Amino acid sequence: MKKVIAFSLFVLAFVLNANAQKFGYVNTEYILKKVPEYKDAQKEIDKLSIKYQIEIESKHKSLDSLKKVFNNEVILYTEEMKQKKETEIKAQEKEVYEYQNKIFGFEGKIFLKRQELIAPVQEKVYTAVEKVARKHKLQVVFDKASDLNILYADATHDYTDFVLEELGFGDKIDTIDNPK
Repeated sequence: MKKVIAFSLFVLAFVLNANAQKFGYVNTEYILKKVPEYKDAQKEIDKLSIKYQIEIESKHKSLDSLKKVFNNEVILYTEEMKQKKETEIKAQEKEVYEYQNKIFGFEGKIFLKRQELIAPVQEKVYTAVEKVARKHKLQVVFDKASDLNILYADATHDYTDFVLEELGFGDKIDTIDNPK
């Protein structure tokens, strides 16, 4: 009996404590779109990506041309020449693939540039989120823009505008394009 009462008191305390927790959400995608440093960083990354993409496409065209010549002249080659050309083609394919990974792969140049340029902006936003959470005594803050599925959220729990104010963009808030 004592165990049942103790357990009931524990559950009651847990439920009361859970109800006392305050939560909110923000839309970091919307916030980042309002931060000029983020827009500038994204433009620089896009420009760099296009430059590398053109370079890689050129390498692919060169490789395709080499394959086409090989396929057109394969009947003229001796077995030794054929193997040598196939080895050259495979080596060039590997080189193009490795270069592409070096640029666009995990820990590639684009990934590192993105970290270099965008990470400080994201850190600034997350610091502002933390300040807003402390100011409004929130225990949990969700990100509406992340993979977390929020099926319904009451606008009274949306702290996106407070974060924008904390970042110094409060007077620039445009409620028309705010996807809350």
